[in-house]
Amino acid sequence: MTSAEDPLEESAEELYEDAPCGYLSTEMDGTIVRVNRTFEALTGHRRETLVGAARFQDLLAPGDRIYHDTHHLPMLHLRGAVREIAVEVLRPDGSRLSALVNSAVLRDRGGAPRAIRVSVFDATERRRYEQGLLEARRREHQVALELQRGLLAGEPPSAPGLEIGVAYRPGVSDLEAGGDWYDAFWLEEGDVVALVVGDVVGRGIEAAATMGQLRSAVRALAAGRPDPGALLDAVEGYSRRHAVGRLATLVYADLELDEGDLRYACAGHPPPVIVPPGEPARLLWEGRSTPLDARPSTPPRGEGACELPAGGAVLLYTDGLIERRSRALDKGLELLVAEVEARRDAPAEALVRGLMRAMLPAGASDDVCVLAARRRDAAGAEAASS
Repeated sequence: MTSAEDPLEESAEELYEDAPCGYLSTEMDGTIVRVNRTFEALTGHRRETLVGAARFQDLLAPGDRIYHDTHHLPMLHLRGAVREIAVEVLRPDGSRLSALVNSAVLRDRGGAPRAIRVSVFDATERRRYEQGLLEARRREHQVALELQRGLLAGEPPSAPGLEIGVAYRPGVSDLEAGGDWYDAFWLEEGDVVALVVGDVVGRGIEAAATMGQLRSAVRALAAGRPDPGALLDAVEGYSRRHAVGRLATLVYADLELDEGDLRYACAGHPPPVIVPPGEPARLLWEGRSTPLDARPSTPPRGEGACELPAGGAVLLYTDGLIERRSRALDKGLELLVAEVEARRDAPAEALVRGLMRAMLPAGASDDVCVLAARRRDAAGAEAASS
């Protein structure tokens, strides 16, 4: 039986010409000396227009041509072979073939380089699959951002004796939304305001959804006016019952505007900063406890309390504002207090935006949100509005 009658008995020439990938051989400068039929079929180029008349790199898209000359060839000469280089081959009709290229140097018996053998694999489906993944990730990112923006949207409470400023920036390292969040709402209209900042573990849609659940839970549970420590206990109970928000951190405060009474509690969250009139800005270290659902059982959470005189401000924030791999956390807190002190008399909105500019380096990748509340007396409120 001849090879024409038995497809399993192919000649070496047939195996080369009809291989499942394109083959070509070039001189050391890339001049093409041989191509197989598969390469012709993949690229649309005919061998009579290539052999002796074109270099392999001349068939590549401009960016890939530069990469070939500056990286591909040097690596090939250094290592003797390179594998799975992604390129786009230009077809005669102007279309492009997405391809993966393997190259190897062929040497003579003395070890001198004599030629380059190149195999070209059609990567069209792989590229389409990768682009589909990227598009799906972009869509997820956009959904998460829209969800998060919707949950964070809304005007903060407003009253003659109260200023609230908020600033929020999502992390950008992998284009996903995060779980940092803030809230401010009336407990008693015009008199007692609740201030909240939290940080949910994770990123993306799941983190944004979890953030929304905790935000809603805090609002619902705060309606009964529990003390801040008891409020955190209740939120932790919600977290355990519904398996949501485990290890989230949270700071909750309520501020009474007439007398300036400020009560607060922190579940694993960075301490608030207070700026009393005539006194240096300082951290509020009281009322600290573990993150939500961090242990099987915890004693009742404590709280801190102090007075916020008229003209003073309190600042709540997430750890992205102060944490850096290049320095100790204490240094970040010291820097924050110093930057707050430098802006101690600024309106709340100017305070938070100034802190974001001063504290965050270019390219910072963590989510950050900052909330400031300033209590004003009638004269101060009138001056601020004028």
